Amino acid sequence: MAKGPRYKLPYRRRREGCTNYRKRLKLLLSKKVRFVVRITNQRIIAQFISYHPDGDRVLLSVSSEKLREYGWKGDLNNTPAAYLTGLLAGREALKAGIKEAILDMGLRSPVKGSRVFAVLRGAVDAGVEIPHDEEVLPDDSRILGEHIAKFYEMSPERFGEYERRGLKPSELPSHVEEVKKKIMVIE
Repeated sequence: MAKGPRYKLPYRRRREGCTNYRKRLKLLLSKKVRFVVRITNQRIIAQFISYHPDGDRVLLSVSSEKLREYGWKGDLNNTPAAYLTGLLAGREALKAGIKEAILDMGLRSPVKGSRVFAVLRGAVDAGVEIPHDEEVLPDDSRILGEHIAKFYEMSPERFGEYERRGLKPSELPSHVEEVKKKIMVIE
């Protein structure tokens, strides 16, 4: 009986486009805790994860939904919310004894000034040591949401959800500062 050619099938998560195993191996070889950032359509999730042979262990997880506890009235997945989520995750990590990590952005492309790097900047501003290049971080105007306030002036009809939550988008920069102060007071 003749045998045909044997095909090697990639791992399931690779076939589904969920995991880049080469990139994962490089991150794991650093032997540092990974700072994993995931952005969904509705929220931002920041996690500190350590490797274990039986499966990764989530040491700490913070979702942008937790910002509501600090009075956040803006969207949960924009750049200011990303920064504040990173700041909150960084503060919680320091309390849990996590002082350094390495960024794991999954399959996302590294785009300068993106929300992933806003989360990174928040964690770094909180005091967690994460290797990065300063050029990729978003500037202060993006972190404060000034771009959103300018867009509000051009078409206010798109911001009904903000106003329902009691926030005029033109006041967003001061609101970000206010929530940032509340997060930084955490003991």
